Amino acid sequence: MSDDQYAKHNARMKRVQAARRKMQARRTTERGLLIVHTGNGKGKSSSAFGMAIRSLGWGMKVGIVQYVKGNWETGEKNFFQANPDLLTFEVMGEGFTWDTQDREKDIAAAKAAWERSKELILDPEYVFVILDELNIVLRDDTIDIAEVTQFLAQRPMEKHICITGRNAKPELIEMADLVTEFDEVKHPFKAGFKAQKGVEY
Repeated sequence: MSDDQYAKHNARMKRVQAARRKMQARRTTERGLLIVHTGNGKGKSSSAFGMAIRSLGWGMKVGIVQYVKGNWETGEKNFFQANPDLLTFEVMGEGFTWDTQDREKDIAAAKAAWERSKELILDPEYVFVILDELNIVLRDDTIDIAEVTQFLAQRPMEKHICITGRNAKPELIEMADLVTEFDEVKHPFKAGFKAQKGVEY
């Protein structure tokens, strides 16, 4: 790159910097965000757990309720249960519905998880609450979406809440502040790989 090209680049970056600062100055709203991670791609829960670590880094109190995974051993479960002082981590699901094969049991577990979720959201000590795979039980109509959206509309507005899982309901997407659709481009499972420790669970 020539001296002239460097000079043009630096001048352009100064203009970009000024525009960015002006744009940031207009963003003055500060409150808790309702976040939805959905889509068929991998990484919805993983991303939420990354935000949990980020929040912990700022000294925020974090709570996680898992709606589906049940007794399935996962890396996050092993880690958080071995370090209970870091955050509140509660596995309340009975497992995947094709394994439980008991609709009544699934409904009871989902309702208990939802009640615990509301407690964490209403507890002023918690700043960030993750409702892992709540979208799944909402998709299966195990919990009424109207009950969930009504509660979330009246939530403490200083609280960050992240809801994960495929097939997020339109009502939830509509009310959320941040929605990310995780799109699957390629997955090793389709090439014959089994789920990998540390990557998928």
